[in-house]
Amino acid sequence: MPEVRLLYYRADDDTVPFLHWYDRLPIKAQDKCRVRLERLAELGHELRRPEADYLRDGVYELRIGLNTINYRVLYFFHGRDAVVVSHGLAKEREVPPSEIEQAIARKENFERDPERHTSEE
Repeated sequence: MPEVRLLYYRADDDTVPFLHWYDRLPIKAQDKCRVRLERLAELGHELRRPEADYLRDGVYELRIGLNTINYRVLYFFHGRDAVVVSHGLAKEREVPPSEIEQAIARKENFERDPERHTSEE
């Protein structure tokens, strides 16, 4: 399967929620997130546990662990050749439903107007 294009969700206020979160992570966590994103771009729909998992309603998570912190990057696919990164979070036991709902809302916004909600930073 060919690589997928990695896109970042751009909000209505022109911020990129994932990058806002990512820029505040410790360097080692940034490195691990970057490697996992590269694997996602390389494998696309074929990336599976333990690196990624399906949550619900078209939203997936990248799973990154560092020391005792579980980082998650929520994303969704746009067709077969693009993946859109919604945002990231640190979690304890499970991804809170509110975070999944936020990713679902961003997916719906993106589908209505992909050009407006795309960042390729």
